[in-house]
Amino acid sequence: MAEFLDMGKHAVFIWTAYGFSAAALVVLALRSRASQKASEEQVAAARARRKGDN
Repeated sequence: MAEFLDMGKHAVFIWTAYGFSAAALVVLALRSRASQKASEEQVAAARARRKGDN
């Protein structure tokens, strides 16, 4: 296990790549959730307007 974590002279590159990838996934998940909430709010507002038209 220690050999895997060490990765020799490539460790800096590999762990930096893993870190950036993990950060990108977290940012993507957060932005996707925010976009979903905004879309749900827009749908709810459109339904409320449509309900008021009837």
